Parts: sequence; structure tokens; C-alpha cells
Amino acid sequence: MQLSKYYVSALLLIAGLSANAQQLGSTIDVQHYRFALQLNDADNNIKGNATVTAKFLQAANTFSLDLKKKNADGKGMVVSSVTELGKALKFTQDSNRLIITAKAKAGSLHSYVIKYSGVPTDGLIISTNNYGHRTFFGDNWPNRAHNWLPCADHPSDKATVDFIVTAPAHYGVIANGAKVKEQTLPGKLKLTHWSEKAPISTKVMVIGAADFAIDHTGDVNGIPVYAYVFPEDKDTGFKSYTYAKEILPYFIKNVGAFAYEKLANVQSKTIFGGMENASCIFYFEESVKSKTVEELMAHEIAHQWFGDAASEKSWPNLWLSEGFATYMTNLYIESKYGAEKLKERLDIDRRQIIDFEKKRFTPVVDTAVKDNYMQLLNTNSYQKGGWVLHMLRRKLGDELFWKGIRSYYALYKNKNADTDDLRRAMEQASGVDLKQFFKQWLYTAGIPTLIIKQTLFKDSNKLTIQVIQTQKSLFQFPLEFKVGDKVLRKDIKDYSTVIELESSDAAAMEPNSNLLADFVDMSIGTVGQANGGSSQKSGR
Repeated sequence: MQLSKYYVSALLLIAGLSANAQQLGSTIDVQHYRFALQLNDADNNIKGNATVTAKFLQAANTFSLDLKKKNADGKGMVVSSVTELGKALKFTQDSNRLIITAKAKAGSLHSYVIKYSGVPTDGLIISTNNYGHRTFFGDNWPNRAHNWLPCADHPSDKATVDFIVTAPAHYGVIANGAKVKEQTLPGKLKLTHWSEKAPISTKVMVIGAADFAIDHTGDVNGIPVYAYVFPEDKDTGFKSYTYAKEILPYFIKNVGAFAYEKLANVQSKTIFGGMENASCIFYFEESVKSKTVEELMAHEIAHQWFGDAASEKSWPNLWLSEGFATYMTNLYIESKYGAEKLKERLDIDRRQIIDFEKKRFTPVVDTAVKDNYMQLLNTNSYQKGGWVLHMLRRKLGDELFWKGIRSYYALYKNKNADTDDLRRAMEQASGVDLKQFFKQWLYTAGIPTLIIKQTLFKDSNKLTIQVIQTQKSLFQFPLEFKVGDKVLRKDIKDYSTVIELESSDAAAMEPNSNLLADFVDMSIGTVGQANGGSSQKSGR
């Protein structure tokens, strides 16, 4: 997802909630969800009938699903019954879990029907849009789905899903997958059934209900592309969201086949700038008027491959979603607008990374965060993750880089991966040992902080460049510098490295923005003037 200007205030509202869901451990693996939901205009109470089909990974007498219980404020879900094959089962609710008493053997498959109702504390945003019209939008990231759906609320447990939504007939309903049915019911109601056949995580498993204007933008490789916008923004929204037809082919060509049956781009009430829900991306309400809507859409569409289809195994590996979406956006922009635009974006990201590590000095793969996973939506996961991919591309070259990316995606499409899985895929594709590269850039906090001391010897036409690493952890990297019209490269492996060249000119460091480093000092000293006068030195 991308963060909107409203993100900080929204984060304050939900801080602490994201830690509520319990990881299920290894008891069950959910195979399929069927959520039959009833929405109404009288109040914010929803009614649910959920069928959860799960495979037991070990023998058990009880198991649990994540579900937020009704709290003192009257918000939360109350379970009225749990059944299996029509037989009532015993259950209890604690603050964040539904605990079901059910005997099962390892490897057995069971389906449980859970009837529940309540006012969502979060996850399903029931609100009004800018035009005063009532709307419902799922907004589950990171583990907020359990506020309105009984589920395994963790990215490692992926399942197929059906949403059958009954709502007042004036609502249009969008959800993951393909539309199976839309049926008018008595009492001015309408039933809409969407079915997603690809396994997805609960973080991207949503519905949206609003008064929509809908445009079939066109098809890309047989995939229908739609725009869902509020009627008042119809003209602007349809035009803005047409970028999807340019972006989608780029990722299909370079990464692999699109995993889903359609792509809907939806104007919504998400707290984020955009939320990459599988096959139905939700964008913030003002996105239709945003000057940066193209890069926003590129980011969220890239997530359909990285984060949705190939998902991280655990929260510390979030960069496999956000770093990928950041750099894939940069690559799309480069392909359309040129290399200088990529360099400009990388330079901006570098400055943000340098500033961020002064406030939070942690590695990209941050295992210290145990709850409130919103903390991981930071510069490390986005910009630094993207920069690591850029340096990996430069290290391997474009051909091997894309070969590795395609291989990684093919291996983990509809599955989960961690950072070492990516490393192994890239190593196998390229034949290059990447252990050191991954260790220093992803598992080590900080980046190289370099003092550059240049000395020109005028009498002998020589240039000496001393490169000093001042950070605690030693990094190994190629340093590029331009002397005259030549771009040269030196592999840096020590805390202090001296480079000697024949030149009457000083060098320009990193002319192509291929190294993530903080250049502290780039002063130039001059020794041995042509007239034999006293030498001069400047800098440190």
C-alpha cells in the first residue's frame, strides 16, 4: 500500500489494535472461506454467516480463529452458534479469539459454520464519502480483518474466498475475484456474490459497498479492467484510472502472468493512499484528482504480484511487499519516462533513508517489532527495500535480475516467501553468491557513511581519492565515480581505501545513483602548484 496524508492520524486511532490478533501457530491451515454478510442502512450492525474450511496440521481437541469480541463500547462481534455438519459445537470467545471445541485428526479437513453479528471496531470502515453517501469498505491491513471476519488473520495462511453480500439495492458491491451472481431480492435488497479462486491472505480479502459509477476500461491479455468511482467523480475518475491499462501489461511482460480474474480500481475510504486488495485495489477518495495517481496505481498494481500473489511469510519480511512495489514503480516510471527520472526518484529516496535511520536505526528485516505492525510501514520497508533491489539489479545486470525476479515469482505465486527464499531464487537464476549482499543490506542496520577525501597533485597530474567508512558495520560495495567523461568503478572492502588515478580533475562520486550511501564530505585538496608555490589542502 501507499501511505496517504491521512495515515498519521489514522494510525493514532488504530494503534494497539493491530497487535490484537493471535497467530494460529501450526494447528490449522484454512483452505476456503465463505462469508455471507448482511449490511443495512438503519445502523452499523452487520450479520455474518461464515463457513471456514480448514485442514488440521496436527491432531487437536480445540482450535481458534481470530475474531474481535464485543467490548465495553458495544463494538465487536458476538458469536451465536458454531456448527459442523449441522451439529452444534461448544465455543468460547476471549477478547480476540473464537475458541472452538472440535476433535480432529492430523490431515483431516473440516468445515465449520459460524453465525455472528455486531458493529465492527475496525477493519470494515462504515462511513460516508465526500458527498455524504454511506459506504462500506474493508480495510484489513495488517491484521485488522478479525474485527469483522472470523479468520486466520496472518499473511502466511492463504485461502480462497467467496463473499455473498446482501445489502440495500442502491449499493453496488465489489469484492475479490469474479462476480458469480447479482440478484434482486424482496424488500428493496440485492444479493451480490463474488468468488476468488486464487488463495489470498486476509490482509487483502475485502468487500466494498457504495453507490458506484462503473467503467469497463478494457481488457489486458484477457483480463477485464474496471474503474469503480463515486458518480460525482465519474468523468475525472474514469480518466485517471485508465493508467491501469498501461501499467498492467508492463508487469505481465516483465514478471509473469496476472494471478486474478479481473482488476478493479476502486475509489474508496481506505485509511491508506492505496490498498492492494487482490483484484480490487482501493484508493483514497481524492486519488481521482491526484497529480501522482499514475505512480500510486503502479505501486498498488505491482502489489498484485508482490504482496498479494507472492506474499511474505511473516511481518519482518514486509519489504518483500513494499520494497518490491516501490522499486517496481520506479522501473515502470523508468520504462516510460527515462533513466533520468529513475535517478531523480532514487536520489529523493536516498535522502529519506538517511534521515530515517537517524530516528530509527533498524535493519530492513526488522524482527524487533512484535506487535502494532503499522510501525513497519516505514522508510526501511519502502524506500530502502526498493534501493536494495536497485543495487541487486546493478550487481547482476538487467538480464539476470529479471530472470531471478521471474523465477522468484513463479516459485512463490499463490504461496509465501521470506527474504532467504528470495536470495536463493536470485542465486539460482544468476549463479552469484548473494549471502554477503543480503546480510549487509537487509539484515544489518544502517548504510555506508563515507568520507571522501580527494587530493589533486598538479605537478604530476595525479588524483588520490581516499574512501573512509565511518559506520560501525563494514560494508562491501562497488563505488562508481566520474573523472572527465569516464565512469570508473572501485570495489570497496575495507574501512579505508585509497584510489590513485592520472587526472587533472577531481572526481564526481556516484554519478548514476547506484549506491545507497551517505557521502559526508566530498572536499578537494590541491598539492604542488604549477608555479612551485606552497601546497594547499582543504577538507579533512
